[in-house]
Amino acid sequence: MAAPATVDEYIAGFPPEVAERLTRVRTEIVDAVTAASGTRPDEKVRYGIAAVMLGGRYALHFAGWKKHIGLYPVPTLPEPLEAEIAPYRAEKDSVVFPHAKDVPYALIGRVAREIADERVRHSAG
Repeated sequence: MAAPATVDEYIAGFPPEVAERLTRVRTEIVDAVTAASGTRPDEKVRYGIAAVMLGGRYALHFAGWKKHIGLYPVPTLPEPLEAEIAPYRAEKDSVVFPHAKDVPYALIGRVAREIADERVRHSAG
């Protein structure tokens, strides 16, 4: 089977319930990056997983796995957002959302917005 060339192909390669979760995660990230930058971001497959781009660089990667959905990289965030995302941290810059639990889509959107806002601030300065 060929590697997916687009984010749509990437998501379509998962079972329906995981694909639905990935679609909702994608929407939260794209909407947040769009709000921060004023333009709809490009999306691509990088390192075999989905990436939402901002200013020609990645803003956030998301991936489906057997037992969870992951977001990468997620730097340390300002409080109180960091306290909210902390229970999902798997490693320093990774967060995971187990399939066995509800996915906190609104939290993912807020995290993506914070990351995108920070990227926009750095590119403007």
